Amino acid sequence: MAESEAGSAGATETSLKDKGNEFFKAGNYLKAAALYTQAIKQDPQNPALYSNRAAAFLHLAKLNKALADAETTIALNPQWEKGYFRKGCVLESMERYDEALAAFETSMQYNPQSSEVTKKIKRLNQLVRDKKRDQEVENLRTNVQMAKHLEPLKSELSGKYGQKEGWEDVLSFVIETLETAVKSWHDTSKVDARVYFLLDKETTDTEKYAPVVNIDKAFESPHTHSSCFTFLRQYTEDSFSKAACLVAPKSIISYPQVWKGQGSRKWKHGQNDGFFVQFECPSSRKLWFIPSSTERGKTLCRDPVEVDISAHELLPRLFRGKQSSSEK
Repeated sequence: MAESEAGSAGATETSLKDKGNEFFKAGNYLKAAALYTQAIKQDPQNPALYSNRAAAFLHLAKLNKALADAETTIALNPQWEKGYFRKGCVLESMERYDEALAAFETSMQYNPQSSEVTKKIKRLNQLVRDKKRDQEVENLRTNVQMAKHLEPLKSELSGKYGQKEGWEDVLSFVIETLETAVKSWHDTSKVDARVYFLLDKETTDTEKYAPVVNIDKAFESPHTHSSCFTFLRQYTEDSFSKAACLVAPKSIISYPQVWKGQGSRKWKHGQNDGFFVQFECPSSRKLWFIPSSTERGKTLCRDPVEVDISAHELLPRLFRGKQSSSEK
């Protein structure tokens, strides 16, 4: 609020300032700023006038001018808390929260009893925390890196493949599939139900077999589930695929609702929304659930959680062969 105390230039200046204060109280900040400017011309060393004009400029969203007047207020009277208060309010509007907090804390040093400044400091501390968390959430959304979560799979694949080439391609395929799904979920809050195939570059007939198969109807009923599985197993064999990744959002799965098992099959990950990624290759099978939540108004995928595929598989194994160690 504008200051009402009289300045030192006598009746004319007081009258201009008082008129400015009346317009300020009425919400006519442009007229108030003009009157404060006239008063400043008559008494350019009066800090209250600059303080009042800073308040008017702040309401007019002329933030650079408001900040300049706040700085002048401080320069003219460094011991007056109001200059620091004005500066803090302007910096807060500029979203320069750390600097605003410093200005309010200085204001508090000169007037420790001010409840208004105390409230500002409390609010700014919360805004600083919120801004920091906003940045953390945005970093998590944009810097999606799944490799660090797949170290167990990396060890398993390298052990089973030994010196043979190929396991790095399989691992890269899984990482890319997971990262693409997470980015899609962050952007649209959904993923499409699909199976991605790592095709053999030398053997696969790419005119006939695509690296992606849509399975949006697969989980509607036991019948559609069985039909889809039969088709995918044959597709995996005929396309000479090296690996496959099934991606499916939890929300579309009517059958099998693998999170509703009991006893040893009990789902341990609550009611979180999210999606599944089931990995298949001849020597290994894995299943991850990626929980999703909303934080700071943004959709955020949590770290992938590996679940027991023998208890919660979305589809039976696609590659014909011996049972993998992860299912024993």
